[in-house]
Amino acid sequence: MAKEFIVYFPFDQYILTPEAQTVVTEAATYAKAGHATRLIVVGHTDSSGSTTYNVRLSERRAKAVADALVAQEVAQALLQVDWKGESQLAVATGDGVKEPLNRRSTIDINF
Repeated sequence: MAKEFIVYFPFDQYILTPEAQTVVTEAATYAKAGHATRLIVVGHTDSSGSTTYNVRLSERRAKAVADALVAQEVAQALLQVDWKGESQLAVATGDGVKEPLNRRSTIDINF
């Protein structure tokens, strides 16, 4: 059984907004209550900006979410962190498109 939480980011940022922090808190609470065995955090970007830049930005987004989960007392050992840049868009767009739904980190919680 797995459940996914999605944390969204403002354009060109990796700081957690209050809304994003709420999602992280919900994910952490869910993971701890259900005794999760693995949390997979994956960072993503939209297609605006260079591919290289977006890989770095998606890494920062994934790590920001992972750090926030650890701050919520989720065990670091349960976390698997990855980043995809603009290679796995939630909403298919052309290059250079600022699509809010693509600026995200996903948290997949497995039990």
